[in-house]
Amino acid sequence: MREKLSAATARRVALAAQGFADPRPAALIGRRHLSRVISRIGLLQIDSVSAVVRAHYMPLFSRLGPYPLSVLDDAAMSRKRSLFEYWAHEASYLPVATQPLMRWRMERARNGEEMYGGLAKWGRARTDYIEDIYRQVVSRGATAASELDGQKGAGGWWGWSDAKHAFEWLFWAGRLTTASRRGFERVYDLPERVLPPSILALPTPQPAEAHRELLRIAARAHGIVTAPCLRDYFRLSSADMKGRIGELVEAGELLPVRVEGWHRQAYLHAGARIPRKVEARALLAPFDPLVFERSRTEALFGFRYRIEIYTPAQKRQYGYYVLPFLLGDRLVARIDVKADRPMGVLRVLAAYAEPFAPAHTAEALCEELRLMKDWLGLERIEIVPAGDLGPALADIIMSQRRVDTLMR
Repeated sequence: MREKLSAATARRVALAAQGFADPRPAALIGRRHLSRVISRIGLLQIDSVSAVVRAHYMPLFSRLGPYPLSVLDDAAMSRKRSLFEYWAHEASYLPVATQPLMRWRMERARNGEEMYGGLAKWGRARTDYIEDIYRQVVSRGATAASELDGQKGAGGWWGWSDAKHAFEWLFWAGRLTTASRRGFERVYDLPERVLPPSILALPTPQPAEAHRELLRIAARAHGIVTAPCLRDYFRLSSADMKGRIGELVEAGELLPVRVEGWHRQAYLHAGARIPRKVEARALLAPFDPLVFERSRTEALFGFRYRIEIYTPAQKRQYGYYVLPFLLGDRLVARIDVKADRPMGVLRVLAAYAEPFAPAHTAEALCEELRLMKDWLGLERIEIVPAGDLGPALADIIMSQRRVDTLMR
């Protein structure tokens, strides 16, 4: 057992746990590749922003390379689904086998806990209306809130109609689940009409055992972790965490270690790989499990990362939708990028290198941008030479364009 790990070793452990120590598959990518990724990372956080592509599609691209988006859609919305949607880190796709482990949260939601305070208060005041909406889904089948007559929200992100409030309350409580999505709108139905009967028939674990198992999943996904990050993966409360880490340490599943430069106690998963080298290359979504806990990202990679979507444009440091770039075992750059679908352009609005970025960063990043362009079905890449890395990217793309023209 190692009692102390270097910062570099901790990075490699974390990357291996997230699947970045393995080469991307050369064969056609399908459901078995998705299953392998999900078994490692445990969840895909869902987000509505589609500046490039909706965030839940990106972690598979980051680890597998170009794949058909239908692979994820089928896994999450077909009759033979292997994923379901529920609140985990945030709204997330989870393996259907995880559903019993979330029933404690559903039960608490029925009691007005484990959900947004405003929604819980609304639910206590509108129990009859909630039951009416539930009965309508029972009789109608899969239903979106917008399908009900007269149900229009007041506009804006939280301008929910009464029906949307009721549907979301029922979703939190586990009485409805997501059958499919139309665009980004949830279509709700009864779990017994959506989820595999074999999953619904599984016994419901006691909350303490469910919490232990969720922590096991989180520990495997991290490889090396501190208690706050372990708790954050499935957004467990401090009360739900109490005593759980000690139990996993006593069972030999977590090994207490010290990590160079970390000020908190760290825990190494007993099954974690410790590769000597990681040769990864990937653009990461803001909500990729490798980086969605920002303090961990900074501790592991020395990379301060914040999403600036809601920051006024004039106050943004790096841009609207910024993707970190992983090269080797370091986050070496970041780009503000947008998929301009009407024009068929993947547009890089700015690019910035970290001080320790290697000399070939621009070339490697251009290769990854070409993969992304092709994956998204776009025709070309355009680089705005902004940021300290932007001019180099622009030169490489322009040179490649000249070569492509001569070869035609």
